[in-house]
Amino acid sequence: MPTSTDLVTDLPADFEVFGQAVDTSMADLKGGTSGQVLSKNSNTDMDFVWVTSDDANAIQNAIVDAKGDLIAATAADTPARLAVGTNGQLLTADSTAATGLKWASPAAAAFVGCSLTKSAAQSIPNATETVITFDTESFDTDAFHSTSTNTSRITIPAGKAGKYLVVAQIMSNSATAQTQGGMRKNGSGVFTYYAPKDPTAPCVLINMIIDLAVADYLEIFVYQGSGSAKDVLANNYTANATIFSVQYLGA
Repeated sequence: MPTSTDLVTDLPADFEVFGQAVDTSMADLKGGTSGQVLSKNSNTDMDFVWVTSDDANAIQNAIVDAKGDLIAATAADTPARLAVGTNGQLLTADSTAATGLKWASPAAAAFVGCSLTKSAAQSIPNATETVITFDTESFDTDAFHSTSTNTSRITIPAGKAGKYLVVAQIMSNSATAQTQGGMRKNGSGVFTYYAPKDPTAPCVLINMIIDLAVADYLEIFVYQGSGSAKDVLANNYTANATIFSVQYLGA
């Protein structure tokens, strides 16, 4: 447009510049109906189209039809419905399933540990700390114990480091002096327990949780000062007199 300071103007040309045609593509922004959304129609500038919010390029509402349904993929750019599982099930990866996922019941935790007993009495010399040997396995899930080598030991196998519940019972015929029993870790670190004097059979009980690494080993020992040798009792048909067991609780 000419200004007031212009001495000469070319009015036709000036008004042609001022009134040049409006870009008609702006018309694409007009219209639409309630609930629609504006979507890009092409890579061309200002080229839009009004579409419903649930359009073909979006995940459709109808893909899920029940509480708890999930949206997964069966392939690239291919969403699909994964129906809700049942109470208590866990979502698990499964490459054989269409979506690569499935609902599955959790597997029951398998017991890990061992329990040892004695088939014969073991003589305990007077005033001598003596390690107890075990020749019978009630069960042994992961080769914690050997009945031929280092039979006094429970050794932690590969892959099973962690917390263990240790339970042991030592029963002797030393009724005239106090019996002591305890546990060693790797040959040292003594945990000592005392049994009361009993006219029939003193009994030492050990019950504790301990943190163990792979290859750590535990042993049970006993001490009595009656003045002569006494026996640690074996198991019989009525009771487990002397036992040693561990249960893996987890890392």
